[in-house]
Amino acid sequence: MSHTVKRYKGIMDWLTTVDHKKIGIMYLIAGTVFLVIAGIEAILMRIQLMVPMNNFIDAQTFNELITMHGTTMLFLAATPLLFAFMNYIVPLQIGARDVAFPFMNALGFWTFLFGGILLNISWFAGGAPDAGWTAYTPLSTDFSGKGVDFYAVGLQISGIGTLISAINFIVTIINMRAPGMTFMRLPLFTWTSLIMSVIILFAFTTLAVGLILLTFDRLFDANFFEVGAGGNTVLWQHIFWIFGHPEVYILIMPAFGIISEVVATFSKKRLFGYSSMVFAVVLIAFLSFMVWVHHMFTDGLGPIANALFGVATMLIAIPTGIKIFNWIFTMWGGQLTFNTASLFAFSFIPTFVMGGVTGVMLASPPADYQFHDTYFVVAHFHYVIVGGIVPALFAALFYWYPKMFNRMLNETLGKITFWTFSIGFHMTFFIQHILGLQGMPRRVYTYLPEQGWDIGNLVSTIGALLMGFGVVVLVINVILTHAKKADAPADPWDGRTMEWALPSPVKEYNFKQTPLVRSLDAFWYEKMNGNKEMTPAEPPGPIHMPSPSILPFVMSVGLFLLGLGIMYAQYDIPNDFVRMLFHNHIITAIGFIVTFGSMVVHSLFDDHGYHIEVEELEDKGVKA
Repeated sequence: MSHTVKRYKGIMDWLTTVDHKKIGIMYLIAGTVFLVIAGIEAILMRIQLMVPMNNFIDAQTFNELITMHGTTMLFLAATPLLFAFMNYIVPLQIGARDVAFPFMNALGFWTFLFGGILLNISWFAGGAPDAGWTAYTPLSTDFSGKGVDFYAVGLQISGIGTLISAINFIVTIINMRAPGMTFMRLPLFTWTSLIMSVIILFAFTTLAVGLILLTFDRLFDANFFEVGAGGNTVLWQHIFWIFGHPEVYILIMPAFGIISEVVATFSKKRLFGYSSMVFAVVLIAFLSFMVWVHHMFTDGLGPIANALFGVATMLIAIPTGIKIFNWIFTMWGGQLTFNTASLFAFSFIPTFVMGGVTGVMLASPPADYQFHDTYFVVAHFHYVIVGGIVPALFAALFYWYPKMFNRMLNETLGKITFWTFSIGFHMTFFIQHILGLQGMPRRVYTYLPEQGWDIGNLVSTIGALLMGFGVVVLVINVILTHAKKADAPADPWDGRTMEWALPSPVKEYNFKQTPLVRSLDAFWYEKMNGNKEMTPAEPPGPIHMPSPSILPFVMSVGLFLLGLGIMYAQYDIPNDFVRMLFHNHIITAIGFIVTFGSMVVHSLFDDHGYHIEVEELEDKGVKA
């Protein structure tokens, strides 16, 4: 028997939800906020570099901006925004009612959010981290303020969220597929989400180890990276880059999946070479752990190490090239539709190729010695990350927006965003290749005039402002779209995968009856056979649903307090009462009790969820 369902209204509904669709929307909102913050940080840096000998911001602030911009963009904007689409879409694509562990899904979101908040509090708590997003030792241990503590602790808390979300997606995709949904019928976005999650499993655990060691060095006087006491600074670089290079594939994987979905839909064709695409994705994931030393060619590891890792890095270009040709062949001879989503997807291909070409250049150790600390490297990784992930995210937003919010974004404003952002992007970063080859070093907050860098930096800054304008237009687009009434069709793009078989907005239980998958591009197959919806695999029956819970939120607050307490126990605090709270470990204890208390409560009180009965399904169709 089902028991009465706890239903909350308003803000409590969002704080307690375990529905993958609502969690996806929360990831989208939080990720967008962090994206805007990191974008403002970038624009401030570009204004400082607009003209030589500028004093718009000082050197210390510039170092804080460069660190927070990189850290926020990678950990708190790009990853969560990809998680937003994964959360909402993957269960729908595989015919599941929810993810495997709804409670953990909510916990993953709230730990990410509180970790991100903790990191950004550092601006108001005596200085943001200033050792670069890579936090190289001994810069981050001996020559940095307490901002790096916020970096180490904030990223550990946020990383817990990323790790448990990855575990959740792995179990969901392997275990929760609808009947007939074999692995070789999975939509490519689901495949890439699975592979991304597997990479996270191995990469983020490495990062966690590194951050714990860094925290111990900084707060408890350990000597892991302290050369004078027998430690090793290069150890941090190895630990960081064994995480850091797979991290870029963590980000680009779901982007590959998004591009595959959008290109196939708007070419009106099945994706060319589906099985080779899957093979290429798996190969990239495998190789991504074998290339980290190309970030360290100038460390002096010797010619054998440099040669091996140089070759391994060049190898990764092969599976990536397979994907590029598959997308081109999918478009070849297709009926192409040019709208905002497809423009972003099509533009991704040449931009990403340009980023990849400079990557192969940097994979050559002798060349890398020349490029290493110049703007050439900055241009390279922004071409891959901004030129790869951001167009994919924008494409996903315009493509799945009608499914997520039951509204169509305005196409005219969308195309303005596309053109201003794309032109601004190439203006900002293309010229940085040339600046780098002319010898402009990275991470400088100003430079002398008449070195041939003045025009390049001015153009770069104008481009950055243009990108900012494109994002502002997108925000206006979203606001105007939500002022209109929600009336998007269920299948506006004539889609190929199962999420388009569902009504918009999607019901909280997703599928009334579990669908039967009979082919790759399951919904397209049904439409070609004259069906309006998916063929059910079972008769209608009661649907089991998980109950909402406030515990993930409470547990994350506990972790937040625990992190603050551990850091501030070491600091000098002017206020007597606050100092007493932190130095006597009272805040740490409260955080510990709240976190582990929530775990105990969740373990001891079994919540079996509730059922939606068949009569209710026929009756009113429960709203998501």
